[in-house]
Amino acid sequence: MIVWKIIYNVLILPLMVTLLHIVAIFNKKIRRGVIGRYKSLRILREFFNDRTSDIPVYWFHAASHGEYEQIRPVIKGLREILPSSTMVVSFFSPSGYGNVNDQNIDCKIYLPIDFPWIINQALSIVKPKKIIFAAYDVWPNLIWQAKRHGIHTTIFSARFAIGTRKLYPVIRSFYQNVYTQFSSIYTITEEDHSCLQKILVDQKPPRVRVLGNPRYDQVKEYADQFSKVRTESVLTREQRLIIGSVWPEDENIIFEPIIKLLREFENLSVLWVPHEPSGKYISHSVEAFESRGLSTSTYVSCDGNISNGSRVIVVDIVGTLATLYWSGQLAYVGGGFSTGVHNVMEPAIARLPVLFGPKYNNSSEAEQLIASNGGFSIEDSETTYRIFHRLLSDRKYFLKTSISATNVIHRNLGSATRVVRAIIHD
Repeated sequence: MIVWKIIYNVLILPLMVTLLHIVAIFNKKIRRGVIGRYKSLRILREFFNDRTSDIPVYWFHAASHGEYEQIRPVIKGLREILPSSTMVVSFFSPSGYGNVNDQNIDCKIYLPIDFPWIINQALSIVKPKKIIFAAYDVWPNLIWQAKRHGIHTTIFSARFAIGTRKLYPVIRSFYQNVYTQFSSIYTITEEDHSCLQKILVDQKPPRVRVLGNPRYDQVKEYADQFSKVRTESVLTREQRLIIGSVWPEDENIIFEPIIKLLREFENLSVLWVPHEPSGKYISHSVEAFESRGLSTSTYVSCDGNISNGSRVIVVDIVGTLATLYWSGQLAYVGGGFSTGVHNVMEPAIARLPVLFGPKYNNSSEAEQLIASNGGFSIEDSETTYRIFHRLLSDRKYFLKTSISATNVIHRNLGSATRVVRAIIHD
């Protein structure tokens, strides 16, 4: 333990912080996060200055917006049971801090830099009853110092990808010294539980449970807003491909197959949703489709018409993808050729068979979709074309995969309630 604390605090963390500051010089998004971290202690002091000390505080941490969607139903459930409690939520990424607006959050901050003296100040101000991490973004000093202060720490939706580097001998030793300091760990699947046991080995373990992923409940709750659409057959929707969270790496693979499909199926249309819809990329996308002779327009308002006659509509706003999935029949979710596939739950609950790239080990949902034949991993343009073509041509096969995709969501519901109960009672 002492050796890894020295290595982390003298070598690893200073290097990470230095690199972060260097990158921030050239990247506005990262710069916002760095500046925000220096404001976190002040925000906490101002918020807790006149707070009653006997009100229980639950400190949640999420890496980004996606991880917060796992936290959202847990906070909501915890608030219903403990309405007088205070909810603090910290984020690592600006995409989480800047885009999450939840009435159940009492205080929102960037996670302070993980130096022990900064973390000690934060813990002394907040005095949390429990600190709860979502998924994977664990910060050693926050965990170690919480242990020293006698603060209960939990991580839920713990996920260990197949072939995770956390099982490599030296790396495993480091994570063993981190995970054994948790009070409780809640994994998504039995496979995650088994992998965790290999990390913990013979050390005195925290309380470990298999409780699933609360994000399924969040996706289902959001889907309930579309009750009218949900009672209708997916076949009554327009024959449309929803291409969500597109990265340049995705475009290199899927662009030509989509052009070919648009030429073969005259009623087919495409909603093209970039991961980050910058003006430059929007212009590039419009020009790319128009150069192939396809009528193309942009969707810039939630009130806009997505059935305006254009074969291709490029979406120029963020935060609408979950809604847009309900206007189509098939989906491709990006990220699987770059950082890892994005949210495949949203199209699945909307009854869409889902395609994505080969980097999906970050997503147990994607693995379940493949296993149930509701989702498909593609590695090249030929496979992309072949799968989409069959789904567009064979209605019986399409309906079978559509049902399979939705069933993945429904059989995983109930995790949020289990996690809330565990947080309260463990």
